[in-house]
Amino acid sequence: MELRRELLPPAVPAARLAESGEEIERIESLLREDREAGRRAVDAFNAATGHAYEPSDFLYWSAARDLHDFALEAARPARPRVLDVTRDELAEIVRRIMHADPDTDHYLLVLKANVAHPRASDLLFHPPAHLADAAPERIVEELQAHRPFAL
Repeated sequence: MELRRELLPPAVPAARLAESGEEIERIESLLREDREAGRRAVDAFNAATGHAYEPSDFLYWSAARDLHDFALEAARPARPRVLDVTRDELAEIVRRIMHADPDTDHYLLVLKANVAHPRASDLLFHPPAHLADAAPERIVEELQAHRPFAL
């Protein structure tokens, strides 16, 4: 199934990627030299990108991914919300995540931003027994069945 443009990963110009990568490395160095100045830099980075990174994301990014992937994530929207996303589109997003699409990280963000279930990624990567080997459509049913409640 083809997805609408709003659901696809946005292109990021090479210059923007380079800028993001340089800033990530600068913040990492700053955190190691002056923790308080580094925290202020993280806050400024979050304000500029809309993300909610912690200092640890900058100090230990290389253990989990390469600089290109971190810079790409930071340059894209933090919560790509699409108000009229359909069940079929969500199923296609789940399918792409399950098949390890090269843009899985983006699709996971889209999924989390467009369903209320607080553990959406767990249903895909650590499903309960009743969802083991479930079709994407069944996982979407479970995601959409969740109703948050006030405490």
